[in-house]
Amino acid sequence: MRPSFPVVAFVALALAFQGCAAGTKAGSPGGVVPAAFAEDGSRATPPIGKYIKHVVILIQENRSVPNFFGGFPGADAPLTGNYQGTSVPLASTTFKETDIGHLWGPAITDYDNGKMDNFDRQLAYTHVEQALVQPLWTLAKQYVFADHMFPTEFGSSFTAHLDLVASTANLKPKLAEVDLPDGAWRCSAAPGTISFTINPEHVIKPGPFPCFNQFNTMAQVLDDANVAWRYYAPTVGGPISYSAFDAIEYVWGRRGSQPTGADWAKDVISPQTKFLTDAAAGNLPPVTWVVPDYQDSDHPGNGSDTGPSWVAAVANSVGKGPDWNSTAIFVVWDDWGGFYDDVPPPKKDFVGLGIRVPCIVISPYAKKGYVSHGVYEFGSMLKFTEEAFGLPRIGPPSFGYTDTRANDMLDAFDFTQAPRAYAKVPAKYPISYFLNESPSMKALDDDI
Repeated sequence: MRPSFPVVAFVALALAFQGCAAGTKAGSPGGVVPAAFAEDGSRATPPIGKYIKHVVILIQENRSVPNFFGGFPGADAPLTGNYQGTSVPLASTTFKETDIGHLWGPAITDYDNGKMDNFDRQLAYTHVEQALVQPLWTLAKQYVFADHMFPTEFGSSFTAHLDLVASTANLKPKLAEVDLPDGAWRCSAAPGTISFTINPEHVIKPGPFPCFNQFNTMAQVLDDANVAWRYYAPTVGGPISYSAFDAIEYVWGRRGSQPTGADWAKDVISPQTKFLTDAAAGNLPPVTWVVPDYQDSDHPGNGSDTGPSWVAAVANSVGKGPDWNSTAIFVVWDDWGGFYDDVPPPKKDFVGLGIRVPCIVISPYAKKGYVSHGVYEFGSMLKFTEEAFGLPRIGPPSFGYTDTRANDMLDAFDFTQAPRAYAKVPAKYPISYFLNESPSMKALDDDI
């Protein structure tokens, strides 16, 4: 369902989410901030780069904390929910679920001014049977479960994936992308395709063609610092992948059916299963994003139970490879998928934070069996990456970049401990299953 016209307004919620200050820094889109400008001075940063040489961000789809981790020991992960003031049990379910609305509008409905009590009564109050997600629980118990990870923005996968490479989806200080375009998500979309924007008054209007040069991403920061990176993503036909960088002009190149950017040719890798062999061979760059095939993504409605095994395959490939002792893996779900959550997201600016998602931190330096209650957002993983490789911030906070304000997730690590040996995580589907899997050629999420 696309935003309808006349223009949709959420004026009543504007006061609750005011906050993006005006102004930007001169330079390339949004301004790349020098390290001295970006330092928030809150505390000294340990020499992360002495220990971490590889950062992996694995992005799964559409799950809330209670839906996948309900009852997890020590976590804020209840097995009951609040529906309009009434306590209801979260029904046990399998992966044979229906997709639930998870655009901006449903997110605001679920949020209900912080009461977190207006989720879809028939579909949202569920939790997946633990046996079906056991590899995830095993990893969370061996390493760190971060139970207060929030997306940058209310709403859906499109803006979430942009936030995971840029820490923002702002086009201007007081104008952000919202929901998803009315056609393809990418620079090769049909002429006339439009995106949608939202302002601090929460008015949604038509926006630009989805090939963005209005903001910077980590790709440019990494390139400028000569730090190698790759984005492993499933193909959905020809040169097209399900990658946030499909919609970034700096990486794709000029809008059109064929990519012309140098980064696209060398750094956006399909199929995504190449990550498994590259990790096992010690052929990972310093910074990596990994996106699964639709059938392995945990997306509700795909009828597949392979997602938890895919996460295990990624972790096991790194764990058995030569780079394990210097790697940090962040496993995160891009949005809450419409499922119940009990924690009101902190109000950081006019677009979020969004509704909470699970996050697992896997590393030889991760604390063992630790539940971190630190308040994190998608910019936290990028901030950790910046600190590990001595990078500047992506852009100034005044524009909407969140990597400066975000907590850097150091609470999940203990760099005084000797690096722990990796213990293989049992899973229903082994690495060989994914290496031989036929691609679905389907986008992970076109949202509803």
